[in-house]
Amino acid sequence: MAAWLSDPDAAPHGGESLRELRARVAGWLDGLEPGTVWAVAEPDVIRAAVAHALGAPEAAFWRLDVRPRSSVELTGRAGRWNVGIGSVRD
Repeated sequence: MAAWLSDPDAAPHGGESLRELRARVAGWLDGLEPGTVWAVAEPDVIRAAVAHALGAPEAAFWRLDVRPRSSVELTGRAGRWNVGIGSVRD
């Protein structure tokens, strides 16, 4: 656990490293076609998406607190994302 929390290349128990997770999520985001996409995701996926959208360094991943049932809205396009936190829908 300590390795996974401190080394972005660590993949304990053969799982996915933080760097691999971020690359996978970034590839998905940047490959989206224009339009609306809804995704229900685990907190780590949301952290990775927000960090990518902001262009934040890997260390920022652990500083993002994603609470249960919260919403995050990403608008824009690959290379120019905007992040809405706690978005309210009508």
